[in-house]
Amino acid sequence: MAKKESVPTRAAADALAVLGSQIRLARHERNWTAANLGARIGVTARTVTTIERGSPGVAVGTVFSAAAVVGLQLFGTDNEGLARLRRRGEERVALIPSREYAPRRGEDDDGLDF
Repeated sequence: MAKKESVPTRAAADALAVLGSQIRLARHERNWTAANLGARIGVTARTVTTIERGSPGVAVGTVFSAAAVVGLQLFGTDNEGLARLRRRGEERVALIPSREYAPRRGEDDDGLDF
């Protein structure tokens, strides 16, 4: 069975392209080959080039690993800032109820108005 192709929104495709370009530029600034970066994040050189092309088929964790290894600031902050954002997000998510229920509808009165 073939892998289902994901079709990103326009904004997601643009974000993937921007991040891929930034990863490639940072890799070249370090004079690393795609194979060098791939070895550092545990993927093949082909996967690195796929990331740099902005392909939506690469796992988001792999893309973020590549970005972090080449020194890109994710979400506009350094590693300590990311840790703070993560904790803040986890604290806020913990406040969300574990289940969402549909609102209850009133008792069915068979259309009677009294």
